[in-house]
Amino acid sequence: MGNEQWAIANSKEHTIKTGADNFAAYLPLLKDKKVGIVTNQTGIVTLNGKKSNVVDFLLEKKIDLKKIFAPEHGFRGTADAGELIKDGKDTQTGLPIISLYGNNKKPKPEQLEGIDVLVFDLQDVGARFYTYISSLHYIMEACAEKGITLIILDRPNPNGGIVDGPTLEKENTSFIGMHTIPTMHGMTIGEYGKMINGEKWLKNGVQCQLTVIPCLSYKRTMPYSLPAKPSPNLPNDHAINLYASLCFFEGTNVSMGRGTNKQFQLYGSPYLPNAGFSFTPGPNEGAKDPQYNGKVCYGEDLSGISKVNRIELKWLIKAYKETADKSKFFIPFFTKLAGTTQLQKQIEAGLPEDQIRESWKSGLEAFKKMRRPYLIYGE
Repeated sequence: MGNEQWAIANSKEHTIKTGADNFAAYLPLLKDKKVGIVTNQTGIVTLNGKKSNVVDFLLEKKIDLKKIFAPEHGFRGTADAGELIKDGKDTQTGLPIISLYGNNKKPKPEQLEGIDVLVFDLQDVGARFYTYISSLHYIMEACAEKGITLIILDRPNPNGGIVDGPTLEKENTSFIGMHTIPTMHGMTIGEYGKMINGEKWLKNGVQCQLTVIPCLSYKRTMPYSLPAKPSPNLPNDHAINLYASLCFFEGTNVSMGRGTNKQFQLYGSPYLPNAGFSFTPGPNEGAKDPQYNGKVCYGEDLSGISKVNRIELKWLIKAYKETADKSKFFIPFFTKLAGTTQLQKQIEAGLPEDQIRESWKSGLEAFKKMRRPYLIYGE
């Protein structure tokens, strides 16, 4: 399958219905209610072969939609990672948009005033540092405190059931890692919401009135190709598959392709040796001023490799070994991404990948045991 295509990867996917497409299960719950929605460009509904945004669909069904809450990247999904998203109005529907990024990660009580039910429809990619699960945490907390029901329209995890990586240590908690889970959690966002509730991770142990609208005819072992980019720098299936492995480079002096058309499918820097592959980042959608803007970076093109079924550390280890000045390779942000101080120490000490992976084993086994009661689609 070409990297520039969002084609259906498997004929079985024709039978998969997302939570948003499971209309009969949630439309009755919204009837005669004042509704708010957390969504973006990934909130796609398919009806009679026609795709539309879930906001437009609900309005067509005469649902009393009051507000749109937008996460990182905004409602239309075009903002840079970390870019300030301002409140505003959707030009297509006239509905007010409230940003849930920056200083307003958690909806304020007054922003939820007059809302009976909040709908959540965002496409996650199964990685701890992908911030939509952090947004979900704060939304659940706000709903619990306000006594508002939250309905999650579930969507398949494009990285299936991959559970891998170091488990976050509480002292390294941040918006890119809020819970003591591995780097890849192998759950759908609906299952994850159930776990947040069940493990009482919300402030003061409060629990949200939560309803998960499940996907139909779906098992986590099925391949799933997303119908829309989940964010500007995840342009295709290959990038999504490599995201958890290459995102660690965000905590180093190495670029993972922001400012190119192969984001999260290559890596390089001016400080790596010229081994025959180079790229020069420049401004584009999702990277107005990318790292090493206009500078030649040397590294490796991974856009043609086979799909990975775990976190691969070999590229990170190789880049560290080959970089010109190892003292400038890691930056403090790396610890937040890894969720632990151990990974950087292990790489600096020259530990082989299999030995590093062995150190994750007990954490992964404990997490798999913890998540089991919350799974909807089997192991």
